[in-house]
Amino acid sequence: MAPKIHESEYRFCLILWENEPVSSRELSELCREKLGWSKTTTYTVIKRLSDRGVVKNENTIVTSLITKEEAQINEIDELVEKKFEGSVPAFIAAFARSKNLSEEEIAQIRKIIDKQV
Repeated sequence: MAPKIHESEYRFCLILWENEPVSSRELSELCREKLGWSKTTTYTVIKRLSDRGVVKNENTIVTSLITKEEAQINEIDELVEKKFEGSVPAFIAAFARSKNLSEEEIAQIRKIIDKQV
């Protein structure tokens, strides 16, 4: 299971995934522009995520150690566990009820499920 990434850290990771490998200096500039963060805040987040095994900062070049998909899967797993007592069918039922799914979206979901079986 991938390490937990909090909401503000996820926004940082979106910038990293889009630009990696990237220098910490350039990353701090991007975070200032897109998130309004100071250089200190960016460096703190780099350090925190590095300590948790989410990113690697080597010779001032920052790269991710987990993919966007891995982070998303981890969030879904946590959501299903916390809010739906671990029941994927309950999660899917709640999701389907809350969205006005098109026939095309339903067909895509069926394909995904069929591939898993």
